[in-house]
Amino acid sequence: MKINGFADVCLRTLMLLGAQPGEQLTSREISDRIGVPYHHVSKAVLELRRRGALDVARGRMGGARITEAGLALSVGALLRSLDGHQDPVDCITSDGTSCPLIAGCRLRSALHRAREAFYATLDGLTVEALTASPSLVALPIPGVREASGAV
Repeated sequence: MKINGFADVCLRTLMLLGAQPGEQLTSREISDRIGVPYHHVSKAVLELRRRGALDVARGRMGGARITEAGLALSVGALLRSLDGHQDPVDCITSDGTSCPLIAGCRLRSALHRAREAFYATLDGLTVEALTASPSLVALPIPGVREASGAV
C-alpha cells in the first residue's frame, strides 16, 4: 500500500514535532528539517491544527507545537481520514466506460479489504510511539538528497 503525499507530509510533521513535544517550530523550520517544500508543510500544519493535533501561534514568535491529542493520534485513523478513498484499481477504461469485468470482479473488493487491513494494522500505533526514538532528529523524504549526500 502507498500513502498519498499529503498524508506523508502530515505524518512527518507530527513525527518531527512529536520527537520534541515542547518545541515550537515555524512551518519554514519544519520544511527545512523534513526536506519538504514550505507550501506543502503550511497546508499540513493548517490541516493538523484543524484536527487538534497542533497548536499554532501566529506572528513573529509564532510556530506550531504538537498537542497531547496529536501525540495520542492513531496513525491508522489519520491515514484513513487523509486517504482520498480512491479505488485501489481503476475500473474505468481510457475512453470513460466501465471495465467489462466489473459485474463479476472480486479483485476490487479484495483490494478494498487489503487497504482496510493495512490501516487496521496501524490503528494501534500512535504518533507518540513513532517518536519514541531519541535519535529522531531529521526525517528525510525519499528521493531528496540531504547535505551528507545520502538518500
